[in-house]
Amino acid sequence: MAGGFAERSDIVTDGFATALLKSMLEIPSPSYAEAELAKHLAATMRELGFAARLDEVGNVIGLLDRGPGPTVLLLGHMDTVSGQPPVRLSNGRLFGRGAVDAKGPLAAMICAAARAHEFRGRLVVAGVVEEETPGSRGAMNVRRRQPPPEAVVIGEPSGWSGVVIGYKGKLDVRYRVECPATHPSAPQPKAVELAARAWTSLLDILGPEASHLRFDQPGATLVSLVGDLTSATAEFSVRTPAGFDVEGCLTKLREQLDEGVFEVRNAVAPCRVRRTDPVVRALSHAIRRHGGVPTAKLKTATSDMNTLAEVWRVPMATYGPGDSRLDHHDDEHIDLDEYMRGIAVLSDALLELSALPVTAPGGTTR
Repeated sequence: MAGGFAERSDIVTDGFATALLKSMLEIPSPSYAEAELAKHLAATMRELGFAARLDEVGNVIGLLDRGPGPTVLLLGHMDTVSGQPPVRLSNGRLFGRGAVDAKGPLAAMICAAARAHEFRGRLVVAGVVEEETPGSRGAMNVRRRQPPPEAVVIGEPSGWSGVVIGYKGKLDVRYRVECPATHPSAPQPKAVELAARAWTSLLDILGPEASHLRFDQPGATLVSLVGDLTSATAEFSVRTPAGFDVEGCLTKLREQLDEGVFEVRNAVAPCRVRRTDPVVRALSHAIRRHGGVPTAKLKTATSDMNTLAEVWRVPMATYGPGDSRLDHHDDEHIDLDEYMRGIAVLSDALLELSALPVTAPGGTTR
């Protein structure tokens, strides 16, 4: 039994797994509009034997309680970027928004948890809201409301034989400036010129080595620039490496532009685990058992792993089927063979993680 429900791992066939992901892709769930998908997943998880509920921010939380043992959290996000390209199945590939980022990994987690019937302990699958937004409200609520588990797997596309062990952090900044009305030919700087100058100042502060291609260097993006002679707003996003001086960067920006106001919209620290982390090891062992060569990856973006790792000091890694180069593309798709391999790897890794010691709230083994 699982939370009072009879488990049905026998129905999680490859056909069921494909139908589940297809149904998820057919439900649009851009950020802030995940409610329909959450209800669908809650019903599906109950069908599989989970005790499933929606929390106060709209996350769907499913529990399989298989007796004494560790708690392992599998967390993936339900929201996608905007746009809804047609959902279609062609030549063993399933197309649709979220196929890779990150409904594919989340569907794999649901199926893997249901299939891992020999796991002893508690499996919690969380489909969270608003990962694609600055606030990551879904993961923040899980972090605040759930006690730290013994292990965490974050669902993002790593490729079925890859394991993500680290992410850059992120600093989201908004710059607003207003200037008195003046003729375009007047010598005073105009609002939109100051906003453009803020961007070039940021690039100068980050230095010539700044790049989105390097994990050890910051990388900046000009997200938006809107304005005219009297009012302007610019938004910047900086992906930050370990050791990056956020306050120092902001201080230098304010010193170079004494007009206008800088507002930090979001800041999340970078995160990285060792290759010897128990979750990394379990996933790597499972990949080898299924004929793959595990690859540890460092990502220059961010994920909900950053959000949880800021507070929880537990074994943690990111895993999921899919090619992350297809994130947000209109051609986004997942190879179904890879999807099935990802389910198998996750299921096997969970069995290894069931041997983890259970820790008390104070961090002592019990």
